[in-house]
Amino acid sequence: MPPVRSLLAPPSSALARRLGMIVLTVFTLVAAAGCSPFARALKEGDDFSTQQKWAEAEAAYLRALDAEPRDAEATAKLLKLRQQWSGVVLEEAKAKHTGGDLAGATPMLVRALQLDPENGDARALLAQTLDARVAAAQKALQEERLQDARAEFDAVLAVDEGHAAARKGVTAVQVAFARRWFNTAQRLEEEGKLGNALLAYVRANQEKVGATPALERAEVVRRKLQDEVAFLVVTGPAEDKAEAPDVAQRLSPGRLSALLPQEVPIRVITTEAPKDHEGVRLGLSVERVMPVKSVEQAQKSQRYMVTNKAVPNPRRLQTESALLEQERKLEDVERKLSGVLRDYLRKQDELAQAREVASRCRSRERQACSTALAECVRAFGQSKPGEVPKECSPSRCNPQCEQEEGALSQRASAGQELERRLESAQENAEAQRREVQRGRDAYYREPLTVDEPVYADYPYDVELHRLSITASVTERLMALSKDAAASSPHSEDYAAMHEDAANKAYDKVGVLADPVQLRTEAELRVEAGDKAMAAIAMRVMEHFDVYRQRRVEDARRGMVRPSAEDVVETAVRALLLTADQPPQDILQPLAKARGLTNPEAIFGR
Repeated sequence: MPPVRSLLAPPSSALARRLGMIVLTVFTLVAAAGCSPFARALKEGDDFSTQQKWAEAEAAYLRALDAEPRDAEATAKLLKLRQQWSGVVLEEAKAKHTGGDLAGATPMLVRALQLDPENGDARALLAQTLDARVAAAQKALQEERLQDARAEFDAVLAVDEGHAAARKGVTAVQVAFARRWFNTAQRLEEEGKLGNALLAYVRANQEKVGATPALERAEVVRRKLQDEVAFLVVTGPAEDKAEAPDVAQRLSPGRLSALLPQEVPIRVITTEAPKDHEGVRLGLSVERVMPVKSVEQAQKSQRYMVTNKAVPNPRRLQTESALLEQERKLEDVERKLSGVLRDYLRKQDELAQAREVASRCRSRERQACSTALAECVRAFGQSKPGEVPKECSPSRCNPQCEQEEGALSQRASAGQELERRLESAQENAEAQRREVQRGRDAYYREPLTVDEPVYADYPYDVELHRLSITASVTERLMALSKDAAASSPHSEDYAAMHEDAANKAYDKVGVLADPVQLRTEAELRVEAGDKAMAAIAMRVMEHFDVYRQRRVEDARRGMVRPSAEDVVETAVRALLLTADQPPQDILQPLAKARGLTNPEAIFGR
């Protein structure tokens, strides 16, 4: 027990210093709490709010709420700030509204309601402003200022998409635009500018579908333009010199018209064409139709099975090779396991020696520390109050076995690693033993021999029947502007062929009877005529492509000013000639110049 005088003595200077440090730490923490990010953001918001810097104050309060999302004080201050800001914006909006600037007052009123949805004055003034803008738009509509009216109606709907008067106004503007474009199209049609009229009718229909009969008039104008630029093919019934009416019938004008594309204006007529019209004259004649039938003798062979014979089982050899490979692998795995086991046992011996050395060192260390502690107790009892004797120095109990402990820890870690390696090697060896056993089972289950079929080839006679029809057709194809007598005829043979093989039945080897199943001569004659007409239609299309390419090049040269009326006339005619594949470098600029949302409507799609 310490002496009584030590308990009644005043605290030492070291204890006083320690108490002072504790008090200083407490005051530091309190001061740091006042300088937290939340407190700084809240103070900045108050300062900006006093200076009426609304945006900066809102940003500061939002930062404070990010730091403390559930803080009631920051939430209340942000709400009050937005209410004050909403009032300021409302006053500015009232000033603009009084000055007649309805377009400038509208976004301010919307902003005021965004800041304070409960601001009834802003809501009432916004409704009044929107009604006033609708009235101004209706007045502009009556004065035929359609663009201004549409802009006002769209601005009102952008704020209040359910405004009934604005919706009706937009519909009225669309109808007015449609009627204006329809009247323009009628005027252009009367002036003979059919291409411009077609685009105006299409635009009128796109402005408001059904408001005017623009769709029907566009179809009428489109047909007039197609008749104007149509490529005429003047032809008649084919001359039948071979006395083959079934073939000549396949060369009729109706068949030619069906094979030509329907999207482009190509007209097949049997009457005389108008003067100076683009097109070709086509004359056809069937020179001869020659059937050829032939029979050829040939041979085929049928492979059949004669018998079975015993041969060494190839799968047994495969399983034997696989078994030998697995056994060699097992030897390698067991060799590795033996090496790992030797290393593990050697490391366990080293670990035991290190553990014994560390244990002896700990005993010496405990004994030395116990001796030092006893000496310290004796010296402390003999020392003066407040004096620490030198026998109580902590250095006398310092650890002295760090080297031995480090060696023990290192050997223990190495032993654990070798133990994991040993377990892994044992698992690999066990898995490999199972694989070897499976290989042995598979090897002994395979039989020594298997039956293999023996095949032979049996030749048999086959008759190859072939029927072909060759139709010789002569055509005269020339431009309408040229003299028909100057055209050179073009003759070509068109063949249709079918063949089939026939043979008897040979039950011994499993060959079934196959009778002749040739197509009839009438079917082949029709096919030859269809081939001839398809080739003629392709040559007609070649002439048409030359004609419309010339028109397209003329239209491309004018695309530097696509809104000009003469350019539009040329471009629309070129587009009608290329309705199957319209060139986009003409279609898109033309549609943009006339404000068409769907350029394909030019073709009636």
